Amino acid sequence: MRLFTKASGNLKQALCASTVGLATAFALASCSGPGAETRIAAPAAKAGKVTAEPEGEASPRRLRLMTQEQYLNTLAYVFGPDIKPETHFAPVQRTDGLLANGTAKAGVTDSQLELYQKTAALVAGMVVKPERRDFLIMCKPADEKAADKACAGKFLSDIGRLLYRQPMKPAKVAELVEQASASADKLKDFYAGLAVAIEAMLVSPNVLYIAETSEPDPKRPGHQRLDAYSLASRLSFFLWNAAPDDAMLKAAETGEILTDKGKAKIVNMMLASPRLETGMRAFFDDMFAFDDFNNLAKDPMVYPSFTGVTTGDAREQTLRTVIDQLITKNRDYRDLYTSRETFMSPSLAALYRLPSTRTWTPYEFPADSPRAGLLTQISFLAVHSHPGRSSPTLRGKALREVLLCQPVPRPPANVDFSIVNNPNSSYKTQRDRVVAHRSNPVCAGCHKITDPMGLALENFDGAGRYRDNEKGNPIDASGSLDGKDFKDAVGLGQALHDHPALTSCLVKRVYAYGTGGPAKSDETLKWVNTRFAEQGYRLPDLLRTITLSQAFADVSDDAPAQAPVKSASADAPAANTSK
Repeated sequence: MRLFTKASGNLKQALCASTVGLATAFALASCSGPGAETRIAAPAAKAGKVTAEPEGEASPRRLRLMTQEQYLNTLAYVFGPDIKPETHFAPVQRTDGLLANGTAKAGVTDSQLELYQKTAALVAGMVVKPERRDFLIMCKPADEKAADKACAGKFLSDIGRLLYRQPMKPAKVAELVEQASASADKLKDFYAGLAVAIEAMLVSPNVLYIAETSEPDPKRPGHQRLDAYSLASRLSFFLWNAAPDDAMLKAAETGEILTDKGKAKIVNMMLASPRLETGMRAFFDDMFAFDDFNNLAKDPMVYPSFTGVTTGDAREQTLRTVIDQLITKNRDYRDLYTSRETFMSPSLAALYRLPSTRTWTPYEFPADSPRAGLLTQISFLAVHSHPGRSSPTLRGKALREVLLCQPVPRPPANVDFSIVNNPNSSYKTQRDRVVAHRSNPVCAGCHKITDPMGLALENFDGAGRYRDNEKGNPIDASGSLDGKDFKDAVGLGQALHDHPALTSCLVKRVYAYGTGGPAKSDETLKWVNTRFAEQGYRLPDLLRTITLSQAFADVSDDAPAQAPVKSASADAPAANTSK
């Protein structure tokens, strides 16, 4: 049975028009080495000191295409956790270090449109199945073989409020009820007709797109702020990676979310919720560029123990470690790079050369272990390596760009990589090959900012297994990071822990992730980073500082012009004009 409607039939036109009119343009900085970006030095923590927020920071109103995880998380909240359609949204462009910010540029192709429609039809069918309808649809039709406008209206209004992230206009509810009724009468099935309307909602541009609206700030003449529903959405997609729940929408309906006391109450509730784990897993998965795992492959002849299960578990190990350290135990962010505490799975135990476990279990590497911190976990080591060998350059580049927010220039097109690409050359170790390659003046500039750190991880092969030699030749794992020398990977982790750009990079990424784009000025980032230091580099405190800041809710008067998002069925509300 085809559950398509005229609203979804014109989705492509609506989505494409909104993308052209609403996408925010991002200027990509040229890569000229780690000195290209201003570093925000992190001051020492000072107990009791509170720094005043600078005035004037505001972000443009954003229009972002919902990510696959946000879409699925929202469906699970609205319809229940067993609504898990198999779907794979198209990847988006990484912008300013984050995929989430690339959603502001995302368009919709024919194939993507077809995928949205198929997913919506699948979900609609799941919702009205006999085994689910009794607890998902809280009313009964007078006749299951005919339309029932009262029951359809109640159900569609209730779920529409959650899907559209604000109360639906009566005219829109009436339109959907008419669609459901006409289909029910034609198909002789109330629930089949209801599925038609559900599908129409799920492919609506106003559901798929997160469109922010603004209004004048009554306390600050001449300033604009996000309206209550847009603020609720910005908070929820940031902290929970899903649409706002009923409590947040009620706070928006009453205006409580727009008061300082009300917003603080809501933020504290969100930070205390188990759903914060979902939100922060999504952030760190994005920040660490773990989408690279989707295309990760190792040469089975070289690394036979590295399987598809290993790939998933390596990603999961790091995310579990991050959540345990930063959320469950509320520890210093910098300790992620020195702590020996982690989790172990059966497949990972083989690569770590540890006794097998039956399931995931907490594990702590001993004090004399060569492993400490995230840099020595399989995830970082394997992703930033070649299929059949390690790569000091890829690892050093990732450390600079992912963890310190320092862009590394791309190599010139005519560079000869034959020395480093040939492990069977006369050079005994990877260090020897890299040093020889670096003797080329064309290559020296880039490699001097990546290799001194990456070589400290040479005790780990391309699959992340520990080794003390390369084909019988001892490995020299000494290195340096911006003037700090060390002898091995443990020393590298400590040097990274103490590096001021480590925390300022996190601040930059979290702020951009939460607001949908980079800050307009360094002053706000400096202030947030100072507060981060004063509070002991705790992630929940950083999230609280950003979400309760004036800058988080303010939108700039020079926000780019944005056209309303409309579908053929007069989809409400108008999505992005200033009120």
